[in-house]
Amino acid sequence: MKKTVYLVLALSLLLCSCSQTTDNDNKSKVNDSSTVVTTASTTMTTTTTSSSKVDENAEISAYYIHHYMEEHQGKKKRYSVIAVLFAISGLICWCGISQVISNSVTSSFENAFSIPPIYTTVILVVLAAVIVLRKNATVKVLDVVVPIMAVCYFLITVFLILTNLSSIPGVFSRIFEEAFGVRQVAAGGFGAVLMNGVKRGLFSNEAGSGSAPCAAAAAECDLPVKAGLVQALGVFIDTIVICSCTAMIMLLVPQDQIEGLAGMELLQTAMRYHLGEAGVIFIAVMLFLFSFSTFLGILFYARSNVAYLFGDNWASQTAYKVLALVMLFIGGIAAYTFVWDLGDVGIGLMTVFNTVILYLMGGQALDELKKYEAVRKEQKNKN
Repeated sequence: MKKTVYLVLALSLLLCSCSQTTDNDNKSKVNDSSTVVTTASTTMTTTTTSSSKVDENAEISAYYIHHYMEEHQGKKKRYSVIAVLFAISGLICWCGISQVISNSVTSSFENAFSIPPIYTTVILVVLAAVIVLRKNATVKVLDVVVPIMAVCYFLITVFLILTNLSSIPGVFSRIFEEAFGVRQVAAGGFGAVLMNGVKRGLFSNEAGSGSAPCAAAAAECDLPVKAGLVQALGVFIDTIVICSCTAMIMLLVPQDQIEGLAGMELLQTAMRYHLGEAGVIFIAVMLFLFSFSTFLGILFYARSNVAYLFGDNWASQTAYKVLALVMLFIGGIAAYTFVWDLGDVGIGLMTVFNTVILYLMGGQALDELKKYEAVRKEQKNKN
């Protein structure tokens, strides 16, 4: 068991280090390849929600923090400080991610098809506006797009891994050498990789950040434990399956061919090695679908946070959507490291605020799990 844990940790660390650059000027390039591996959680979460009956009027997200504080303090309140801070942090984070998304897509299309960023940006923003400004259209679109793209991406990556099976032992050796090597520790590189791994890990699976419940809590089911278990499966699929497959694609390429590369250039060079020019086009299309669905997903996340802060009215909801579309447009034509940092800060603060409440509410969750296990055991005994 310990060996498995260490292996997963090493994979996660190296996966994140693969998308690092060595200077601040190129930091924005990290966003390109990271988007492929860090948007799966958002899309998976919204898909699992859309596969159930959705109650878009459900009080979710910052509301459960607010309700807990009301119960704890024994009085009704209009706002709770920690819930307000959580909601604001989320809105800041998702604004930053909107910029990163469009920059990733325009870069990939420029590399694959030589299309100027402005054209890709306009098309992306128009498509997003048509969907997000229509009522109840987001979940319907994600319900179709996400399963198709996830299955296609997974099958291609598994095919590449199987066709290079003899090289896998060398890949694992490199993982441990790069992640836990004496040289990296002596140079202080291990700490940098660990810190970047934690940040990108949060963007990847969102575990503990409190963003996924913004969508998951809107799904109607007979027992809350079922929704929780589905979300746990989403984290597994995203981190262990999708992220590991992406890491393998890049690490199976001879090191001399990707030396010094970063971001989208790294990922597309790896796919060119495996599949030729078709691989470059495939990644560009997959990145567009992953990124586009992520943008739709984070706006679905934002809905309840906006409602908590400003009320669930047309004006406030539309204002945030327009702001996100503006960020999407700006990100497509220029990369601003500051905005990516906003995303890091936002999700970090969300995780801090949410983890405090999760710890305090842990007993309730365990009680629900015990009840669920008892019901399952009783059903098995009857059968």
